[in-house]
Amino acid sequence: MKEAVIVSTARTPIGKAFRGGFNNLGGATLGAVSVAEAVRRAGIDPARVEDVIMGSALQQGATGSNIARQIALRAGLPITTSGMTIDRQCSSGLMAVATAAKQVMYDGMDCVIGGGLESISLVQNEHMNLHRMVDDELMAIEPNMFVPMLQTAEIVAQRYNISVSYTHLTLPTNREV
Repeated sequence: MKEAVIVSTARTPIGKAFRGGFNNLGGATLGAVSVAEAVRRAGIDPARVEDVIMGSALQQGATGSNIARQIALRAGLPITTSGMTIDRQCSSGLMAVATAAKQVMYDGMDCVIGGGLESISLVQNEHMNLHRMVDDELMAIEPNMFVPMLQTAEIVAQRYNISVSYTHLTLPTNREV
């Protein structure tokens, strides 16, 4: 079995939703910043990247239409680089990284990028598509089907007696995670 290793990392920028410095930055541009930087840090030819897999929980508007493929092109990767977008809600980015590793280990690829992004300012607003979002028949089967992620986290914390404390962390801007 082939082994998969992470050779470089880069993080998407973070800002304050609806009022921060990145609140009007499109999803493809936002994700492309980190993909291009990860390729640069790895010191590889962008043409070596065979696939870009990105997790995104709200695939609509600025982050719709296979945002991973848009990011690949926006990051300067060649037209031959494919893209796949995954929605696994809170674990979308993690699932994208795991899927990228699987493609190297089992699917014959040599160089794959995995990551995640959200553009809250551009998708969770008055333009968010809520038309027929809730399925009444599904609600009859599982009343908690559409519980928001934040409420789910609170339920899990209460169920397993996990205390929550909020702290402010400041990391140097040049630190690699």
